[in-house]
Amino acid sequence: MEKRCVALVGCGMVGMSYAYALLNTDICNELILIDINAEKALGEAMDLNHGLAFSGSHMKIRAGSYNDCKYADLVVITAGAAQRKEGQSRLELLNDNLNIFKSLISKITESGFDGIFLVASNPVDVMTRITQELSGFPAKRVIGSGTTLDTARLRYLVGNYFGVDPRNIHGYVIGEHGDSEFVPFSQLYLATKLVEQVCDDKRFAYQVREIHAIADKVRNSAAEVIKAKGATYYGIGMALVRITKAIFGDENSVLTVSSKLNGEYGLYDVYMGLPAYVNSTGVKRILSLNISEDEKEKLKNSYKVLNDVYKSLNI
Repeated sequence: MEKRCVALVGCGMVGMSYAYALLNTDICNELILIDINAEKALGEAMDLNHGLAFSGSHMKIRAGSYNDCKYADLVVITAGAAQRKEGQSRLELLNDNLNIFKSLISKITESGFDGIFLVASNPVDVMTRITQELSGFPAKRVIGSGTTLDTARLRYLVGNYFGVDPRNIHGYVIGEHGDSEFVPFSQLYLATKLVEQVCDDKRFAYQVREIHAIADKVRNSAAEVIKAKGATYYGIGMALVRITKAIFGDENSVLTVSSKLNGEYGLYDVYMGLPAYVNSTGVKRILSLNISEDEKEKLKNSYKVLNDVYKSLNI
């Protein structure tokens, strides 16, 4: 049987939402739980194992240590400080998470790990770039969750507005997973028709301004969830499983993961959420979009925000 082993670093709500979602698939053969609180990791492994009889999965689940990362094909990092305070930006988490990552990335690489990193800790674009720099891994093998969840939120809300299946909405949220993210409306389609053209059809009461309001709602969705329940975790857990499936299935699926720019749009080095082909090697390549000049400026603004923050750090 092909080995598909995941080491999950961080057994908080995001990590365990991912683990639970993974339990309900059949894309992983082994799941190793790693946490600074070893007893918690052990308890979470026990709890998940008790549900295996009701699952379609046959994976082995156990608690482990950083040394066990050497067995993993994929290391998923959800460890770090949570974005819990109302109004707190993801970038404000950076100082807390930087020190955490300096410790854990060295432990992972020292284990002999030679697979793919998948990072979800916020601010995810900067933390993914930090992971790549600290590990020395090729950029294609260090991926962030990026704007995959934001894109799912967009498709859900736009689909709900038009009364169609979200899977028939084709479009992306791109840039920073944060305040400077945006929707390129030149790329937002209902089936094969531009959403803005659908709104121009006088036979219906759809309004472009409502679509723009939805884009704003997507950007603020995490803050709304945090205000209502204290944290977000189910959605990102599902998004991480989708990325895991693309990797283990060698799918070449186009997902808005956080990946490293290498000349796309004339930009370099920064990690941000952009449509990219994801397969068993990691990010095969970024898919460049034919976006408008105004949208290019928004992307450059997001790039500058992320680059300025990274350059202010002492890595």
